[in-house]
Amino acid sequence: MNQEFSAGIGLFSEIVNMVKDEVRGNQQVIVCPPYIHLNALAQLAKGVSNVAIGAQNCHQAVSGAYTGEISAQMIASVGAEYVILGHSERRQYFAEDETLLVQKLDAVFAAGLKPIYCIGETQEERESERHFEVIERQLKEGIFQVADDQFTQTLIAYEPVWAIGTGLTASPEQAQEVHAFIREQIARHYSQEIAENTTILYGGSCNPKNAAELFAQADIDGGLIGGASLKSRDFTDIIKTFNG
Repeated sequence: MNQEFSAGIGLFSEIVNMVKDEVRGNQQVIVCPPYIHLNALAQLAKGVSNVAIGAQNCHQAVSGAYTGEISAQMIASVGAEYVILGHSERRQYFAEDETLLVQKLDAVFAAGLKPIYCIGETQEERESERHFEVIERQLKEGIFQVADDQFTQTLIAYEPVWAIGTGLTASPEQAQEVHAFIREQIARHYSQEIAENTTILYGGSCNPKNAAELFAQADIDGGLIGGASLKSRDFTDIIKTFNG
């Protein structure tokens, strides 16, 4: 929940121009702003092949008496392509669980959008060595409820809750261990081919200084960038780092 309208347009314009001028690889950049920016940013992103727009959340219903909510169909209607679901802040502050998230997944796919599905453990769960158990449950009760063809449209984001906005970052080895575990679970539930082709992002205080080491890991396919995305220079440098 950052950037009023004009500031958000300015930030996105800087990012798009930097990506055009400096990024030489085939990285896919997805920007997920607050709802008020979606329409304008989708228009600005037209013609920029490697920049897409997504929302940070959606409601599970198509329409109705849900004052203040935004449906997946509304999001799709302005040209956005993605929706973040299950972010740790939604889970923590709005009590979203897998039962609700499965309903939201149905709404997202029905609208022709692609989900970025977030999973991850809290500090207490990590310290008690229950992180694999937590992640397996989040997968099985959530995103694994969808069919094969829907799952292939999904991006998974591993975000250790203890590393979000804290300045703490999972070590590359810690992140890789969990990413490999996630890919193994995907292979068991769907297939090895689907697992190998699934994009798994790391989210948790990723910045230009640690991005290269994180992205060098075998099973880390990109980043879910938070605070660093509010600075066009930092965000673009992270994108360039992924190209290595």
